[in-house]
Amino acid sequence: MLNKTAQPLLFIFFSTILLFPAYAGEREALKMIDNIHWLGHDTFKIDGDKIIYTDPFKINKQDSADIILITHEHYDHCSPEDIKKVQGPDTVIVCTPDCAGKLSGKVKTIQPGDRITVAGIEIEAVPAYNTNKQFHTKDRNWLGYIFTVNSRRIYIAGDTDYIPEMKNMKADIALLPVSGTYVMTADEAVQAALDIRPEIAIPMHYDSIVGTEKDAQKFAEGLKGKIKVKILNEEE
Repeated sequence: MLNKTAQPLLFIFFSTILLFPAYAGEREALKMIDNIHWLGHDTFKIDGDKIIYTDPFKINKQDSADIILITHEHYDHCSPEDIKKVQGPDTVIVCTPDCAGKLSGKVKTIQPGDRITVAGIEIEAVPAYNTNKQFHTKDRNWLGYIFTVNSRRIYIAGDTDYIPEMKNMKADIALLPVSGTYVMTADEAVQAALDIRPEIAIPMHYDSIVGTEKDAQKFAEGLKGKIKVKILNEEE
């Protein structure tokens, strides 16, 4: 039988072993945050093994992306003018079929459930749709994406409500809309994050067409003590 001194030491030892993977995962996700730049709305630039842009919109600086991910054909997500600003000769654009006709260059179309690898980056297309409004109906097969950068799975939700498919999504970092109106509200985004269980959640889709920073703050408050939230400063 263990003496009274050994028992708490063993408890600490085994607790550390069990919790270490979770802490390590959070540390790695926090490191990855330095490579994620929010350019407003649903537009992110992710630096890693490759340069990835999501839904370029209101782009102020020229760049050359390796991959551009387009979630759907609305003007504030599929903006040919802005896409060209970050498109180089070797850039691969991954998009829905209804966007392809607006774009030029290396374009790959994709639908929910598809998985592809582009320039060594694994990309999974997941559903994005409204459940209680008609702006983004499920039959249009519009998208969110889960893609892997530096061994971290990043989920960009696209324009979506809180949907049942989120219970089966696995991501280390989740980029979630919080503004309401066209997408889920901050409260619904909290429920989405609790289903997905990322190490870190980042609010988006506010302070542009709809929503304010208060939506992002409400989202962070709703996840306090449950999931780490990082509100990014908008960059140019």
